[in-house]
Amino acid sequence: MKIIRDSLMDGAKRAKGLTVIIDVFRACTTAAYVMNNGAKKIIATGDLKDSFDLKKHNPEYILMGERKGLKVNGFDYGNSPFEIKEVNFSGKTVVLNTTAGTQGIVLAKNADDIILGNFVCANAIVNYIKKQNPNIVYIVAMGNSGNKTIDEDELLAKYLENSLKGKSTNFEKIKEHLKNYKSAKKFFDPNKPDLPEGDFHCALDLDKFNFIMKVSDRNNLEIIKENG
Repeated sequence: MKIIRDSLMDGAKRAKGLTVIIDVFRACTTAAYVMNNGAKKIIATGDLKDSFDLKKHNPEYILMGERKGLKVNGFDYGNSPFEIKEVNFSGKTVVLNTTAGTQGIVLAKNADDIILGNFVCANAIVNYIKKQNPNIVYIVAMGNSGNKTIDEDELLAKYLENSLKGKSTNFEKIKEHLKNYKSAKKFFDPNKPDLPEGDFHCALDLDKFNFIMKVSDRNNLEIIKENG
């Protein structure tokens, strides 16, 4: 098993083999809470127009996502795991559109398979990859808007790589570092109610869920839950 780590939009374009698209703060974390709360599937979109078109033809669909970290006008929810962690999505289809995570999914056209990367499903992701035993594992840290690397995504990429190689990682050290890191400060700013502190804690709840999320339909970018 060859493990390749890459980053950002261009990294997603280069991805091949079994690909893990990482967006810790917050798309791939939000998706995990949505799936845990019973959603039938998530549809990832890259363009906001595609999201609204899906809603137009399927009024029962739920729109979720952000631009510049804030809920898109006309969407049902933003990109906050804390906001939706108690929402019942049983049997629902959620359309997710974000500035980094879903863009990576859209761009990874050359990947054989795509799974979503986060800390809350980390052990399940590692177990799933080991069971699949692909020739190539391509781990893409999507970073800030897919344009600039950020520590939370790079640290998860390293965490997954170490785990696949049988190496241990001090997660508490990662968590303490990220709490004081620039991309997490917004979650502790009382002047930013749309970015609650709960999002940080939701995203860093290691191995909360025992499932992985994979793209089951490459044409429609439908994401389903599967046991890790």
